[in-house]
Amino acid sequence: MKQGKRYTQAAAKVDATKTYDLDAAVQLVKDTATAKFDETIELSAQLSVDPRQADQQVRGTVVLPHGTGRTVRVLVLARGEKEREASEAGADFVGADEYLPKLQQGWTDVDVIIATPDLMGEVGKLGRTLGPRGLMPNPKSGTVTFDVAKAVRDVKAGKVEYRVDKNANLHIPIGKRSFDADKLLENLKVLIHEIVRAKPASSKGKYIKSLSISSTMGPSVKLDSTSLGGAQ
Repeated sequence: MKQGKRYTQAAAKVDATKTYDLDAAVQLVKDTATAKFDETIELSAQLSVDPRQADQQVRGTVVLPHGTGRTVRVLVLARGEKEREASEAGADFVGADEYLPKLQQGWTDVDVIIATPDLMGEVGKLGRTLGPRGLMPNPKSGTVTFDVAKAVRDVKAGKVEYRVDKNANLHIPIGKRSFDADKLLENLKVLIHEIVRAKPASSKGKYIKSLSISSTMGPSVKLDSTSLGGAQ
């Protein structure tokens, strides 16, 4: 596939045969993110797991210390006192009787939906609408909870959800090109530590096959596995 001039010039700065330590990789990705908008920086990982096996699923959530740089619109489906708690915590939309019908009609102008457990009987009926968009509340991701205030604060602070795809890959944002390099580096280290922590007990051999980071429009930079502090 023919690449544009801007991408070709950026790619020329990256040695595709080389792996870089974390510090150098972060700086290189920032230097090669030359689009006119504030590009997202993303970590990609290839794992040695079989996602078809229930005991080798790799999924979870982590709060990045410096957030993702993204403004997240949060809907909390709750009634009574929990509505007040969600509003005070900074939720963008709050309520059940107003928003359940809107969701049923196809409205999904939000990034995250949090629901109290007592409403999941009603929310579950929206699976066909919310599921394909990744909006269905789930206890494993902390979006089905009575502690709606904490859930909202975590999401607003930079909580990201990750889940291995059918090819055993992960793709997770670590911030924006405009972030200082040290902030991107700290987010990256926290994320790698979380991926290592999530290693299934049934996974054998080298767990992390490869890691790389890239910007939205820039080339991929491979990470040196010897700089990962035992993340194997």
